[in-house]
Amino acid sequence: MSPSLPEAKLDLLLARHAALEAELMGPVNADNYVKITRELAELNELVEAVKAYRQVRDEIGDIDAMLADPDTDPEMRAMAEAEQAALADHVQELIQQIRIALLPKDAMDERNVMLEIRAGTGGDEASLFAGDLFRMYERFAALQGWSVEVISTSEGTVGGFKEIIAEVKGRGAFAKLKFESGVHRVQRVPDTETQGRIHTSAATVAVLPEVEELDVEIKQEDLRIETMRAQGAGGQHVNKTESAIRITHLPTGIMVMMQDSRSQHKNRMSAMNILRSRIYDAERQRADAARSAERKEKVGSGDRSERIRTYNFPQGRVTDHRINLTLYKLPQVIAGDSLGELIDALTTEHQAAQLAAQGD
Repeated sequence: MSPSLPEAKLDLLLARHAALEAELMGPVNADNYVKITRELAELNELVEAVKAYRQVRDEIGDIDAMLADPDTDPEMRAMAEAEQAALADHVQELIQQIRIALLPKDAMDERNVMLEIRAGTGGDEASLFAGDLFRMYERFAALQGWSVEVISTSEGTVGGFKEIIAEVKGRGAFAKLKFESGVHRVQRVPDTETQGRIHTSAATVAVLPEVEELDVEIKQEDLRIETMRAQGAGGQHVNKTESAIRITHLPTGIMVMMQDSRSQHKNRMSAMNILRSRIYDAERQRADAARSAERKEKVGSGDRSERIRTYNFPQGRVTDHRINLTLYKLPQVIAGDSLGELIDALTTEHQAAQLAAQGD
């Protein structure tokens, strides 16, 4: 129907899907079962779209034959022409759906996420804003059916967080949240401001895929591991045991400090998980920056220092600077309910850039 679809490749993918389904019907060990079901889940949407596309294409062929037949009575002809127009629109939608499904997948899209939010310029107001951002993502995660587990916090003096690290667990978490990395800016009148002046503050968000040991090779000799007594609030146990852990990856200089748990083992495990994600992410950022420089692609450039979004409370608007999108529904966005609209728009823009790059 359309020269834009690689029919031979679609045949191979359909055959692969059928082979995986057949394999699942036989004896399969636990590791293979996970691999097969994961690959099937990745193929399902594409396979359904291909089958629908080919069915509609056949229906259009039948209608074309009916309209070409001089013996078709006028009433049937009128019905066929109306159906032909509707099917033509539907087939174009399916072609676009298939083209997007065929785009190269990010290997990390289905992974859980390490979410790190840090207060930037703006003092107490920046810490409060970091807290607002965390609650926004927490609510958005709940709407997706994901779970959020706080790993480490450093609280602000009047509320919010100087820093918070959390794990977001759920299928496709990284795919949805990966474009949230960058500097988020807020413009509002603080509660302590008596003159009614608008203050500008900022917080940095880093969304890192949860990385498995197989994804990143970390040599033991490249690590400096230090234990120390936990600092700050925490009750009687603080300063009695050396439960706090600091791990430095010597080749990159990346350092992770973890002291939230009383268990040294748990702190060490959490620190290693975060370290793996940060090492992987640093390498990924380098690759993304080089690629986006070639494509001049703003979405997904991976630049943590880039100001990506402004939340303007007096005007009730949120602006994403990468795609020049402004929504006048700040309360719904900051509550997490309408954050999906921004995320969907960013994803669509990213897919359009990928399709354009394929066209080039």
